[in-house]
Amino acid sequence: MKVAVPRESAPNERRVALVPEVIGKLVKSGIEVLVESGAGAGSAFPDSAYTDAGAKVVSEAELYSQADVVLRVQKPSAAEVGKLRSGQALIGLLQPLIDPQTAQALAAQGVTAISLDALPRTLSRAQTMDALSSQANVGGYKAVLIAAEAYPRYFPLLTTAAGTAKPANLLILGIGVAGLAAIGTAKRLGALVHAYDVRPETREQAESLGAKFLQLKSVADASGSGGYARELTAEEAAAQKAELEGLIGGMDVVITTAQVPGRKPPVLVTKNAVNLMKPGSVIVDMAASDLGGNVEISRAGETFTTENGVTIIAPANIPATMPAGASAFYARNISALLVHFVKDGAMTYDMADEITSATVITQGGKVVQAATAKLLGVEPAAPAPAPAPAPEPAPEPAAPAEAPAAEAPAADAKPEAGA
Repeated sequence: MKVAVPRESAPNERRVALVPEVIGKLVKSGIEVLVESGAGAGSAFPDSAYTDAGAKVVSEAELYSQADVVLRVQKPSAAEVGKLRSGQALIGLLQPLIDPQTAQALAAQGVTAISLDALPRTLSRAQTMDALSSQANVGGYKAVLIAAEAYPRYFPLLTTAAGTAKPANLLILGIGVAGLAAIGTAKRLGALVHAYDVRPETREQAESLGAKFLQLKSVADASGSGGYARELTAEEAAAQKAELEGLIGGMDVVITTAQVPGRKPPVLVTKNAVNLMKPGSVIVDMAASDLGGNVEISRAGETFTTENGVTIIAPANIPATMPAGASAFYARNISALLVHFVKDGAMTYDMADEITSATVITQGGKVVQAATAKLLGVEPAAPAPAPAPAPEPAPEPAAPAEAPAAEAPAADAKPEAGA
């Protein structure tokens, strides 16, 4: 089986789907790995590192023509979808709930599309495949560094001959993987860290890393399924915003991380809250995307300063700004998911398996994932059944020890019943 890694084409994307360390393990398991020339350059992995690991460096045309499975970080462009052929499998962060049209195009191309962001993250056996968590970890760490660079004062308490610098008051909204990574990083930099989440079970996690958990009176518990928060009612959201405004106004730095898969992120920082912050304060909106962000006035991919001197940063694709580290994590995730599908040297799809049924978006020319099909306004197609195991050949009857001589039967002789 041939697995291929193309160069990523999305703007400012520097990650690569596989790193040399992981390729060596795949090659040892009997998988042939093809890597497009220059695919790892943005992550500081030259072509020579891939060839040394056992991969074959090829051109783009060779890659798409020979591959059985294509591994990507981000979803393919329309032009790249056209390069795929029927029967190939594609694995990556395909975002079918945000861009179902690409899923539909992959189905029309006859490609089996497998999306890591559809993985059931609460399954313990899926943890090694959880790319959303690994990339959120990178993002939470880097978001604090981005804030520290933009903040015009110190994060830690410093006492010097020239005077004392007070520590920064920092608030992290959303205590998931990204939020926890941000808490740990901010504490190491010496800030006074506060944290808030609508899920009360996150309190112990935040406090274990040294953050002060903020308990709001407006929302007692908004825990949802799959490890995510549920959507707040209109009344809860309004009360939450009003209570948060006063808390946010006293902070020097705010980092927001609250996201809901496939839906608009909740607005946690209102324009009024921004107006209450002091000049020089910084907000980093990790949730900002084309669907919106946690900050009412943030603009995805942009940095600007408000009239009252607050810098609002909505970085696009934070993990790609740490490409080597992020790629190393991602490569382990995607290779673990790949191995899950490989049996006897070929891709197999057992739709009775929770991981398979959740991550396979298209198969057999149809969209098979219900949530994506619903967004497209079509009925989800029934996935192809897993191939039945080949029956074992019946054993040949043992010949008698001493077979008696017999005349050859006539050409038109019929076998006895039951023969």
